[in-house]
Amino acid sequence: MLSRIFIQNFALIDTLEIRLNKGLQVITGETGAGKSIILGALRLILGDRADAKSIQNAENKSIVEAEFQISENLKPFFDENDLDFETQTIIRREILPNGKSRAFINDVPATLDVLKELSEQLIDIHSQFETSNLFRQEYQFKIIDGLSENKTLIADYQSEYSEFKNLKKELEQLKNLLSEGNKEADYKKFLLSELQEANLDNLDFEDLQNQLSMQENAEQISENLSQILSRFDAEEIGIDDALLDVKNRFSKTRDLAQHFSELYNRFEENFTEIRDIFTEIRNEAEKMENNPELLEELNSKINTINALLLKHRANSVEELVEIRNRISEEQSGFSEIENSIAELEKQISEKEKSLKKLSEKLSENRRKSIPVFVEKMESLLKHLGLEKAKTKVQLNENQQFTNFGTENIEILFQANSGFPLKPIQSAISGGERSRVMLAVKKIMAENAELPTLILDEIDAGVSGKIADETGKMMKEMAENMQLIVITHLAQVAAKGDNNYKVLKTDIGGKTKSDIIALNSEEKLQEIAQLLSGSQITEAARKQAEELMRV
Repeated sequence: MLSRIFIQNFALIDTLEIRLNKGLQVITGETGAGKSIILGALRLILGDRADAKSIQNAENKSIVEAEFQISENLKPFFDENDLDFETQTIIRREILPNGKSRAFINDVPATLDVLKELSEQLIDIHSQFETSNLFRQEYQFKIIDGLSENKTLIADYQSEYSEFKNLKKELEQLKNLLSEGNKEADYKKFLLSELQEANLDNLDFEDLQNQLSMQENAEQISENLSQILSRFDAEEIGIDDALLDVKNRFSKTRDLAQHFSELYNRFEENFTEIRDIFTEIRNEAEKMENNPELLEELNSKINTINALLLKHRANSVEELVEIRNRISEEQSGFSEIENSIAELEKQISEKEKSLKKLSEKLSENRRKSIPVFVEKMESLLKHLGLEKAKTKVQLNENQQFTNFGTENIEILFQANSGFPLKPIQSAISGGERSRVMLAVKKIMAENAELPTLILDEIDAGVSGKIADETGKMMKEMAENMQLIVITHLAQVAAKGDNNYKVLKTDIGGKTKSDIIALNSEEKLQEIAQLLSGSQITEAARKQAEELMRV
């Protein structure tokens, strides 16, 4: 139940606070007094978008608070969203001067999604301009499912359906991935084969290039080595003999003067190293040969590697190895995708069985409740002056699962006898909309757990006896819920358990809106004014007293 509304610095409202009670709460006031402003503020509690233009004083923030008496049934929602549960829960929206807004539930910051989810379980605001809801399948299913006591069943079905859609989406993504992969599979397989045949593991590309250089220049290298060795081993002026002679003379010099010992030792070390070098040169010269077959093999290997580097835009053999391993993993990944697809298809098949079972039960319950709905609607419409109105509900099979089962719904209507029933959106006239919607709300109120319903001039366009029947209907609705009605009808206002009036005043040259609770005398005056206008006549007072007694 909505127990308190507090609004500050919002449009024409400076500060407004009103406490509400159970039963039928009636709000009246002249056109333009600010009733729509109060509703606009309340819609912020429902999660509507905030607008900085609504701030009265641009230097301060705007605040809208709604206090609700709630039941323990909502405690799991609070726990799930890390909110503090209070039986007197306060929802607050703040609009900052820069246009940004914040939402709080019991002083805990909350997202608008959480705010909407909670407020939708607490309050329903219906305006005379919102009868188009009746034309939507979702709303029509809501009406019938309420009568069918399908609340738990539809929740179970929609939970399963949500999982079903997620599985289908995942399956489609995997199939697309596999399809794209298969398109490239042969090419990737060819690339992998090329890389595997190159035997890249433990390949020293630099060594291959060195070997190729040796083979390409084998003849010149052999000639150079031969000349080096002939110079070293020449009989008359060979390097080896000359160095040996130098070594012997240096040894004798050292023996004559120890001063030359260090230099001798350094010479001897290098002499030994030089002789080792020439020994290795001799060995290399003996191994050196011009091998055309080896040259061709080396050229082939290096050309292969260079081609792979160019094709894969790689800078090293190591990068080629990484590319090969990645392609290999991708190839093996296709089989994993196929396994995942098979598993998903199995899960989807199980979900389809579950959904089919739940949808059949939903349909069964709906078909049982449709005659009840039709009887209630036609009875209520008769009381509202549509004595000849006929209603019919059709459920048509749908081969696909939807959010409401495997069937479509269509409400047919005709206000006058002798004419065929048509879909309600094309059969209902402007003057009939309010009464049809009120009848629907009455039926829904009998079955819904929603504690608060706000009807904004839903009774527009009715008068006389119909207005009185409208008031009685609203009074009945308020027996099981809190019903807040904004009206211009005296017959409705007279039925209020509590009455309030929205006033617009001019203070200091500035227009302000406010709302006040009416006592018995003030309520009488307001009803009389609704009947006779600004000049209240004695006849209007007597008629108002009569309306209040009924």
